This record gives sequence, C-alpha cells and structure tokens, in this order.
Amino acid sequence: MTATDERNNGSIFAREVLQRLETHFGRPNWKVEHPPLDELVLTILSQHTSDINCERAFASLRAVYPTWEAVVEAPDEAIADAIRAGGLARVKAPRIKMVVSRVLAGNLLDGIEERPLAEAKALLRSLPGVGPKTAACVLLFACRRPALPVDTHVYRVSQRVGLIEGSTNPEEAHETLEALLDPQDVYSFHINMIRHGRAICRARSPQCASCPIADLCRHPVNA
Repeated sequence: MTATDERNNGSIFAREVLQRLETHFGRPNWKVEHPPLDELVLTILSQHTSDINCERAFASLRAVYPTWEAVVEAPDEAIADAIRAGGLARVKAPRIKMVVSRVLAGNLLDGIEERPLAEAKALLRSLPGVGPKTAACVLLFACRRPALPVDTHVYRVSQRVGLIEGSTNPEEAHETLEALLDPQDVYSFHINMIRHGRAICRARSPQCASCPIADLCRHPVNA
C-alpha cells in the first residue's frame, strides 16, 4: 500500500505512523500519576511554561496549601506567590482558585472515570478556561481514558505528515485525530508524537533524513 492509499484510509495511515514511531521510540506504559483535580491544576500550570517549571510550581503550591480547600480560601496574591516558578502567576492564580472552587463545590470530578467520554469532556470544558486540550489531558493522564490532547508537537507533526489537513484548526484536530485511533493507542500516539516533534520533526530544522516516517510524509521539509 502506497502512502497515498494509506492516507485515503485515515485509520490505517494513523496506525502505520504510530507503528513506525513505536518501533523508533518504544511503546510507553499508560500509567496514572495524579488524581483528576491534581492533573487539572497541573495542566493549567503547564500553559506557556516548561515541564520542569510546571512541576516546581505545583510542588510549591501543594507545600504551601496541602489541601485544595486551603487553596479556595487563600487570596489570589498568595496563590500567585506559591506558583511563581510556573510563570504567568497572576493570570493562573485566580483561574486555579476558581476552577478548584467550582470542582469542590459541586463534587464535579467524582466518578469522572466512569462517565461516558463525551459527557466527561463536556463536564471539564464547562469549567472556566478549560478547553479541549486541558480536558483531554485530565482524562488521558488521570483517568486512563482515550482522549487525545493536541499540543503544538502533535498538531505540527500531524499536519506535516498528512493526518490532518492544513485547514484543520487545533480545536478541530482533537476530535479528528482521536477518531482515527483505536482507544488503546491514544496514549502511545500522544506521547510518541511529542517525542518525535521534540527530537526529529522540530518546528525549525526538522531532521527529515533520520525520520522514521519520512516516506509517509506529505510535506517533508528537508527530504
């Protein structure tokens, strides 16, 4: 089957891309590291910062406020001081406080692991400032649900290789790409597309000569 034939059947093409990436990078173990509310706050903290700074900010927040109830009762400025390492602290502090307050007040995340996927996404997106990527992160990483977060790496690589059209915006890409994948492959696809985007298919100077999916790619930059 040629690359064009595979692209005409998006699921087959996505499976081939993933198999190549898994051969190159390995298949990651899908594990849960944080409960849903922790993951939600971590994802808010991760916006426009590095993973290291996000983790530092989260650790600092939990050291100052060991319970989420304490966060709700704290002044915005005090929360901002606690998460300073994550950047944009004055923007993120009131957002975190508002989200945590709403979650606790309505027990909104109780049983989210068992809700229908579309319902769980809608519930998370009803929270202030929570878009499709943040909702998918909570479901994928904290609930082991097959929701696909589309970050800059996943979006860029998916466009270059031809899994999504150039006219597909990041919000649309979540549903489009997720629909191409078997549920058990969503986590591996997300992790390996990020690995590939960071190591090989970089925004600038992509390493097409060493790319394991170069022959499948619609727009090889340095072929």
